[in-house]
Amino acid sequence: MSTQNTPQDERGSADRPIRVMVVDDHPMWRDAVARDLTESGFDVVATAGDGPQAVRRAKAVSPDVLVLDLNLPGMPGVQVCKELVGSHPGLRVLVLSASGEHADVLEAVKSGATGYLLKSASTQELTDAVRSTAAGDPVFTPGLAGLVLGEYRRLASDPAPVASDEPKAPQLTDRETEVLRLVAKGLSYKQIAERLVISHRTVQNHVQNTLGKLQLHNRVELVRYAIERGLDDV
Repeated sequence: MSTQNTPQDERGSADRPIRVMVVDDHPMWRDAVARDLTESGFDVVATAGDGPQAVRRAKAVSPDVLVLDLNLPGMPGVQVCKELVGSHPGLRVLVLSASGEHADVLEAVKSGATGYLLKSASTQELTDAVRSTAAGDPVFTPGLAGLVLGEYRRLASDPAPVASDEPKAPQLTDRETEVLRLVAKGLSYKQIAERLVISHRTVQNHVQNTLGKLQLHNRVELVRYAIERGLDDV
């Protein structure tokens, strides 16, 4: 396979490729994925074969992207994802699983995964997905994106309990609100940048500022917040 150009974004530059960790309990598959990613210009900083090992090594090496199988000994992949994203909000998780079951997909996303790819994907699809995941864009095997957005809408239709002393909602700028509306519609950061004629980095900055203002931790929570307020229907 020919080597791809070194990715360039906020998590990888011409002199620092995207740092990736691969977690899978099948040694041959794990090694093959790690090799393909290395040949494509990524820096595979670690691998792991079970859940507890994945958590320890990820905390030690701080990868940009965790390529994670769900079916792991010692600790389920969703728990690994939840624990690592909870303690390292900047970490992106791309689930690479043999399962296309809707329940598995939704559980992974709720645990903080940015994307979900089936193991039947090609090497090119995997490398493209890792790049998009590193940039914060959601990546899903065709057919699953609609499922996830539908679940966001279902969750948002369940009214959350409102505390009587809930503080006033933070004030977002017009541009932050505009970006948030497009995120809720399921657009990638690249598509938002093209739609608003701004840079990909600027979109990312607006999203990070919005997350901070709203005290949210990831895109899943951000989309739910937007849908609850009807921004996806604007």
